[in-house]
Amino acid sequence: MFPGSPFRSDLFADKKVLVTGGATGMGKAMTHAFAAHGADVMICSRKEENLRATSAEVEKLTGRKVRYQVCDVREPDQVQAVMGAAQRDLGRLDVLVNNAAGNFLVPFDQMSHNAWKSVVGIVLNGTFNVTKAAFPLLKEKGGSVTNMVATYAWGAAPFVSHSGAAKAGVLSLTRSLAIEWASFGIRVNAVAPGAVITKNASGNLGYADAESQEKLLATIPLRRFGTSEEMALGVLYLSSPAAGYVTGECLVIDGGQWLLGGMFGGQ
Repeated sequence: MFPGSPFRSDLFADKKVLVTGGATGMGKAMTHAFAAHGADVMICSRKEENLRATSAEVEKLTGRKVRYQVCDVREPDQVQAVMGAAQRDLGRLDVLVNNAAGNFLVPFDQMSHNAWKSVVGIVLNGTFNVTKAAFPLLKEKGGSVTNMVATYAWGAAPFVSHSGAAKAGVLSLTRSLAIEWASFGIRVNAVAPGAVITKNASGNLGYADAESQEKLLATIPLRRFGTSEEMALGVLYLSSPAAGYVTGECLVIDGGQWLLGGMFGGQ
């Protein structure tokens, strides 16, 4: 079973799932969670070595094969290739999780055009590319789309303004598609994770050392960091029949941090 899961092990039996950025960090936990609950999972990201390693690890843990495809979500042709592979290997899609992301700290006045283009390209344009390409598969039987955002999508994002602008766009897209695609039986929701100690996030966002983590903990009412597994379980809930009447919603999983101003303050 998946650590801490309250769900039955066959919750996603015969369901077909695609997770972008599914080979590392929270995405890896999502891959494990869906497979552990009976889903047929495909993952994509830019690095084949990470995809190969996660596929093998999750198969060892769950006994279920995880398919993968190298893809940069900023490239429409590569995204289309992933959808072709999903149609060939899975037959359809029931669940899409747009988890691929990029972020790093930089003051706006020092931000290069390439930095802005890179983060917005992955987060906002990538979500557009993947979601649009997945629509023909999702609409066959209806399904669920979950987009990963952040609490600063509706607040302020000092030093991550590129990500904040992109996440705000994704949140708006989430709500718009919840209305547009309801007639196809497709639910569209979002998850806003709190502080999770993953290699990429903690390094890129400046809380890799003990002193920074202690300061960050003081901003979280529950006084602990979240786990990748908790974020994955939130995604599972939104993707499951238990959330069958939930669409256009953003599930915040941050220990109450955004209520006190959020990770970067003033959110």
